[in-house]
Amino acid sequence: MQKRIPVVALIILGLAFVTGAGTQAGGQATPATPPQPPAGPRYIVTYVEVAPASEAQAAGLMKAYRDATRRDEGNLKADVLQRTARPGHFVIVEDWRDDAAWKNHRQGAHATQLQDKLKGLRVSPYDERSHTGHALGQAASTPGGAVLVVTHVDVIPPGQVQLREMLTTLADASRKETANMRFDVLQGVRPNHFTVLEAWRDQRAYEAHATAAHTKTFREALQPLAADGAPYDERLYRLLP
Repeated sequence: MQKRIPVVALIILGLAFVTGAGTQAGGQATPATPPQPPAGPRYIVTYVEVAPASEAQAAGLMKAYRDATRRDEGNLKADVLQRTARPGHFVIVEDWRDDAAWKNHRQGAHATQLQDKLKGLRVSPYDERSHTGHALGQAASTPGGAVLVVTHVDVIPPGQVQLREMLTTLADASRKETANMRFDVLQGVRPNHFTVLEAWRDQRAYEAHATAAHTKTFREALQPLAADGAPYDERLYRLLP
């Protein structure tokens, strides 16, 4: 007579089979499927640094790229910023309808050609960073003479939740300043990395913001959260026409 296996034993065997389904031969776990990127707009911030003798040529290439990008399907905004203190440093800021529109653009001719043409001019890698929106406002048009600010903020991972709240508070207070034209907080692919984009009417307005109580409060609270070797990296730019 065939011996019957107890029901409890069958359940245990079934659980063992399910548990082991994600394990490869040799006991190694099957790599987890990477999470899907969140839906919604994409904000791309790209840093380009070129040799001093190549500033004008690089600016022309990036302006041509900007103009072509603005005509791409799904593009909401594209600007080129030139650093005031170091004119060989540029930032390209792009707003896209969604992740698919941005990725389609990256495969286009003008996107690949820009990187090829900049290779001989660059003194550092082409640094392209994708973001989602965190604290966004209603941007106004940027007049000539406006001061544009791009800031990278990097904290140790345990502090990212607190930093999100701090950046939201700072953005809300900064937008209430009369000379502010933009104050947007973007969150990077790594959730403890943020980029802050600001626009101020002129240098005096920017300096008033830098000494405002809410700005000083934010920077003092940020210090204990900041990652080692990652200062509050704030840089000033002008908008290329």
